[in-house]
Amino acid sequence: EVQLVESGGGSVRPGGSLSLSCRGSGSGFSDSFIAWVRQAPGKGLEWVATISDVGSTYYADIIKDRFTIFRDFAENIVYLQMNSLKPEDTGKYYCQKVPENEDAWRSLPGQYEYRGQGTQVIVSS
Repeated sequence: EVQLVESGGGSVRPGGSLSLSCRGSGSGFSDSFIAWVRQAPGKGLEWVATISDVGSTYYADIIKDRFTIFRDFAENIVYLQMNSLKPEDTGKYYCQKVPENEDAWRSLPGQYEYRGQGTQVIVSS
């Protein structure tokens, strides 16, 4: 079993930055594909980014070049560095362990093996 705990959310003005953390524990975290997904108020889940077990990264077009996903294998943490934030980035961000199937985690953000409790991001002037 894998446990995931997100942190780092908060309120920021447009153009600002936040760094989210997803600390993992339990067997298999370091061998897992980990994805960040988000849910804006009143909307469905949206896939944001995924990092593979060997550090390959994948991004949704809507956040590409603004967000960076990376992982610290020694500390069992996956980060999401978010720059140039926009009001439309507001939402609850979740990290989740996902299968290796790219089609699954790109198109079905609600499918996961384990998920954290989420961290709130608010981008507002």
